[in-house]
Amino acid sequence: MTENFYLLASLPLSMIPSINAALNATCVLLLLLGYIMIRKNKITAHKYFMGLAFVVSILFLILYLIYHYQVGSVSFTGRGWIRSIYFTILISHTTLAVVIPPMACLTIYRAIRGRFKSHAKIARW
Repeated sequence: MTENFYLLASLPLSMIPSINAALNATCVLLLLLGYIMIRKNKITAHKYFMGLAFVVSILFLILYLIYHYQVGSVSFTGRGWIRSIYFTILISHTTLAVVIPPMACLTIYRAIRGRFKSHAKIARW
């Protein structure tokens, strides 16, 4: 475990955004596979893919926080119409980044407790 932490700590900062993009893409794939598995009533496979998606998301969050702790706030320097598009995406992304983690934790909690109807209700979102 300690060796893994040192490997993570030795990553060049410039690599973290690319790694985070790959982690996000991996998470999307895992969530899609989990959704497909529950639709096929393959509950064990669904749990596996959703659990992996959660772990990948936590790794993303750790790397994101490490990156921004080291680099600080990064200003967008674009001008013109692209600036409006950027900030529209940023606002929606930031809102989702605040709302989704508690929803995901609640969804996982309900699944662990066997409250599958309420789990499915919030998981759809």
